[in-house]
Amino acid sequence: MSRVELNTIEADGVKVFYRSAGPPTAPVLLLLHGFPSSSFQFRELIPLLASKFRILAPDLPGFGFTEVPAERKYQYTFDNLSLTIEGFLNALKVDKFAVYIFDYGSPTAFRIAVRHPERVTAIITQNGNAYVEGLGVDFWAPLEKYWAASVFSTTSHEAQALLPFLQLGPTKWQYMHGVPEALLPRIAPEAYTLDAALLARDGQQETQLALFYDYRTNPKLYPRWQEYLRASGVPVLALWGANDPIFVRAGAEAFARDVKDLVLDFVDSGHFALETHVGYFAEQIDKFLSARILKL
Repeated sequence: MSRVELNTIEADGVKVFYRSAGPPTAPVLLLLHGFPSSSFQFRELIPLLASKFRILAPDLPGFGFTEVPAERKYQYTFDNLSLTIEGFLNALKVDKFAVYIFDYGSPTAFRIAVRHPERVTAIITQNGNAYVEGLGVDFWAPLEKYWAASVFSTTSHEAQALLPFLQLGPTKWQYMHGVPEALLPRIAPEAYTLDAALLARDGQQETQLALFYDYRTNPKLYPRWQEYLRASGVPVLALWGANDPIFVRAGAEAFARDVKDLVLDFVDSGHFALETHVGYFAEQIDKFLSARILKL
């Protein structure tokens, strides 16, 4: 197994923390985590893929151990997350890459892909949404109420109603919900405990509420992302936790409308399906990418 290295690099005025492994000349696989996690999410996947690929797994601004200096006056929007990750890739002189997208990683990566379609060699989407039908109705209802406000607020009733979602209980729920009882022992408690601890840091309420509010911009961009999928011909592997109440099964199936080279696969798990199926996911990703980007 390849050793996983922990690194920090300056990009876009941000100290981006990232995990890396694999041969420096191998094709790049960028791993983009989601809410409320960090690159820690990929701790078991990285060594399984690093023999063939150069793995880069950054912590998004506002998450994990990436540091945003106060003087940067960073605005937490998905546009800015994408610009920071693009700056991260540029700082490492990465021109082309395949990308694994999950949750918040999806709107981050699709913005980069639309700006630079020639740079993306393949997409692995694990509950990384790009279709309205992928939004679980019950889960997103309180956020849609928040989006209805004409200006961003951290004190409105709608904003305050979302604050409990930053606590340990709801974080643990995201990991456990939809996971068959027999697979629950595979969920590492340090994963959701670390997420909750990092969400409890000073300033996190405003940061996360800003991203909750800005998420309203993503469904508006779905048609552009779908056009990118059609026009680029980028191959897509959709590995989906079938029981996810946040990004539901229909969101995975919708990729078939726009992707010419699509592999669609469901596993009996929830939102954080990587926690329960990391070995299987590694095998499918290896197979998919080996047939498409190793020959480039």
